[in-house]
Amino acid sequence: QVQLVESGGGLVQAGGSLRLSCAASGSTFSTYAMGWFRQAAGKEREFVARINRYDDGKSYYADSVEGRFTISRDNARNTVFLQMNSLKPEDTAVYYCGARVYSGRTLGVSKYEYDYWGPGTQVTVSS
Repeated sequence: QVQLVESGGGLVQAGGSLRLSCAASGSTFSTYAMGWFRQAAGKEREFVARINRYDDGKSYYADSVEGRFTISRDNARNTVFLQMNSLKPEDTAVYYCGARVYSGRTLGVSKYEYDYWGPGTQVTVSS
């Protein structure tokens, strides 16, 4: 079992920045691909960003956040980060950290591809 806990959410004005963290339990963190998803009120959970296992420098972003958000990981500390800059009101959502044990041949942009989830952290961007 893997336990994930997000932190760093809050209320910011449009144009501001936040840095989210996701702390994972266990000793096999480096073998998991990690992803960030978000779910706005009344909408389905959607892909934000993912990073490959072993921190090989390969990452992928949703078009809506490309150039504004950056995902990174620190395997020694069992932590993945999401740096969010130039925030917009439409970024308002609960942000979830996901762990993907089996990568397979899929891209990792669907919520159904992830095996473990944290409880989420609220991000609210005011206009």
